[in-house]
Amino acid sequence: MRIQDRHQVEGGRERMTLVPESLDDLWHLQYVLEPGDLVGGDTTRRIQRNDDQMRDTGGEREHMSVTIDVEEVEFHKFSNRLRVAGTIDDCSREDQLGLHHTLNVEERDEITVEKRFKPDQEERLQEAVEATDNPDVAIATVEEGQAHIHSVEQYGTEEYARFTGTTGKGEFSRSRDELFGELTDALARLDVDAIILAGPGFTKKDTYSYIEEEASELTDRITMVDTSGVGDRGVHEVLKRGAVDDVQAETRIAEEADLIDELTQRMADGAKASYGPGNVAEAAEFGAIETLLILDDRLRTERSGEGDWAIDADDVITQVERQGGDVVVFSGEFDPGQQLSNLGGIAALLRYRLD
Repeated sequence: MRIQDRHQVEGGRERMTLVPESLDDLWHLQYVLEPGDLVGGDTTRRIQRNDDQMRDTGGEREHMSVTIDVEEVEFHKFSNRLRVAGTIDDCSREDQLGLHHTLNVEERDEITVEKRFKPDQEERLQEAVEATDNPDVAIATVEEGQAHIHSVEQYGTEEYARFTGTTGKGEFSRSRDELFGELTDALARLDVDAIILAGPGFTKKDTYSYIEEEASELTDRITMVDTSGVGDRGVHEVLKRGAVDDVQAETRIAEEADLIDELTQRMADGAKASYGPGNVAEAAEFGAIETLLILDDRLRTERSGEGDWAIDADDVITQVERQGGDVVVFSGEFDPGQQLSNLGGIAALLRYRLD
């Protein structure tokens, strides 16, 4: 994410000019933008004309600059865009003011955002700016008969490819080298800075030996990790063991996995932990929260007024930060966030135990 400009405007609001540089940046923006914000950018809009020449076409699209009074924000990771919908507050064509429009924000699009930025939203933007310099990582998990490649994103992990091979003899059987070859070719096509090669037993070592012979230029980027499984299970083991941290100084997923593991361990021990909106709000009032864990989807729902919490999430966040605690907003797209969702979407690691 690039922040090209920022300054104060009327009413205590701030205007930022932002350029999302990756799909991760668009994902971050989903949790920064909310109803009532003003978001501006270049777009096209179908204009209906009252003349004979246009009557059969239903209007033609024109390029224009618009500012949207935001009503809804949706992240579409499979189409690589963020959809910002609302009514037109400002436009290069005055006859379009007040009409509904959807601004499709893609990578490298420059947008302006005017709003009162909350502390966690400022932190999320800063995280996106800093993440621009983080190395890109792929996780390859392999065992006899199958291999998987996952990319590591800030919003979670994505399966990039999977390969299977039969065992035994016959015309439909495939050799291990065929499986290793497909995996190697796919890894060579990936534009990543580091590769974690993981799996059970000796298969990953045999895979590494194959890569060393057939694509030696990849070996400098490979780190091997022992796991008991492959696929999603193997990826989760890699993250829990901190292997991604060794090649990527800080990743959102690894931090969340560590925090949720610490939370569940403390809960099992009956130690310094709290979960659920009421309990966490009470802990905040006592100044007992060391680290607040809150789910991004749930935070957004509560801020929109559609949630059912009997507490004000922003008040709790402000209390924790004033008391020197940390606030971590979890992604709902990865397993730690799903675990947090099962605990009510909010939890806390405490400085001391509350009776």
